Amino acid sequence: MARSPARAVLAAMNGPGHRRLLNVFMAIVLAHWVEHLAQAYQIWVLNWPRPRARGALGAVFPWLVSSEWLHYGYALVMLVALVMLRPGFVGRARTWWTVALVIQFWHHIEHLLLLIQAQTGHAYFGRAVPTSILQLAFPRVELHLFYNSVVFLPMVLAVYLHLRPSAAESTAMRCTCAQPAERLRVAAPSAT
Repeated sequence: MARSPARAVLAAMNGPGHRRLLNVFMAIVLAHWVEHLAQAYQIWVLNWPRPRARGALGAVFPWLVSSEWLHYGYALVMLVALVMLRPGFVGRARTWWTVALVIQFWHHIEHLLLLIQAQTGHAYFGRAVPTSILQLAFPRVELHLFYNSVVFLPMVLAVYLHLRPSAAESTAMRCTCAQPAERLRVAAPSAT
């Protein structure tokens, strides 16, 4: 029975194309981190007022960074990438990738709430501006630094474990992401 085109694409993404797509995804994630760290630097080192602290991209395109569509779009891209690349992970790496996915799902919900409020012009929770649920307790900049950290750290751990699989994990992998020397070491245990 032939595979559907969608299944074939997913298999290719999580087989021979997994490492390339994982590298592209991680580069996008790191670029996003640069934006958040630049914004944090502007606020806490340069003492800029929060509305002026827009990160590196926001310095050039201030209208873009204030768009809830940009933030929601990135949250959605993250969620989709975490879902689409997940089948390539096995064992411990898959567990940590799934942790990142679950947290990102919630982060996506928070951004969806912000987008709905911005698009309808109706802020929730009796606030004057669009507000997410956890923004009721934490300022937005700090909250998003937290969200990005708690999604990023399990992702990094997942990738680290994915590139250095145990013997059992190595045999279950469908991709070629593991370092060649690591695969050889796992496949041929030493005689000592």
